Amino acid sequence: MSFRILAAAAVFCAGLSTAAQAQDAEMSFFVTSVNPGNGADLGGLDGADAHCASLAEAAGVSGKVWAAYLSSSTENARDRIGSGPWVNADGVIIAEGVENLHDAEANNLDKDTALSETGDVINGRGDEPNRHDILTGSDAQGVFVGPACDDWTSAAADGSAMVGHHDRTGGGDDPTSWNAAHPSRGCGLENLRGTGGDGLFYCFATD
Repeated sequence: MSFRILAAAAVFCAGLSTAAQAQDAEMSFFVTSVNPGNGADLGGLDGADAHCASLAEAAGVSGKVWAAYLSSSTENARDRIGSGPWVNADGVIIAEGVENLHDAEANNLDKDTALSETGDVINGRGDEPNRHDILTGSDAQGVFVGPACDDWTSAAADGSAMVGHHDRTGGGDDPTSWNAAHPSRGCGLENLRGTGGDGLFYCFATD
C-alpha cells in the first residue's frame, strides 16, 4: 500500500516539475537578479545582452534571443526588444507589445510582476537593501537619454544614466516610471547602490 502511495506521489511531483519547466520555457521577460560586477560598465549593449542570455540559460530557459532594455547613442531600448507579448517567470503577461509596454496605464509592470529570471521578487523601496533603480538610459518612451554611462562602458563615479523604478514608487522626477524615474548619481556599483539600486536591468526575449 505504501509503495503505491509513494509511486503516485512520484508521478504527481513529476507532473508538477514538467508543468514548471513548461512555464519557465515561456518566460520572455525578467529583471536581472545580479549585476555582472562592474556597475554600469556592462561591456556595452553586447555585454548586457550576453548577461541576459547567461542568466536565462542558468534559469533553464534556452533557445531564445535576449536583449537588454537599454538605450545607447546608437540604439533605442524600444527598438531592441522585439514585438511581444512578454511574460514573466510566473507566466504573467507584463505587456502585449511595444506601445502597450510604454503606456504607463496599460502595461502590467510593478514590483509583483517585474520578477527576476528565477521568479523572485526584487527588493523595492522600503526593503533592505532597496534595489528598485533599474538601469535603462531611456526616457518614458524608450528613447535614448544620454550619456548612459558612456554607452554602458563606464563605472566612473562622476557618470550618470537614467534609471526606472520597477516598483513604481520612490523619489525622483517621475517616481512611478518603470523606465525613466531619475538619473543615477554615478556609474560605479557602489554609486548605484547609494541611491537605491544594484546595477540591475530589464531583459526581453526578442522572438
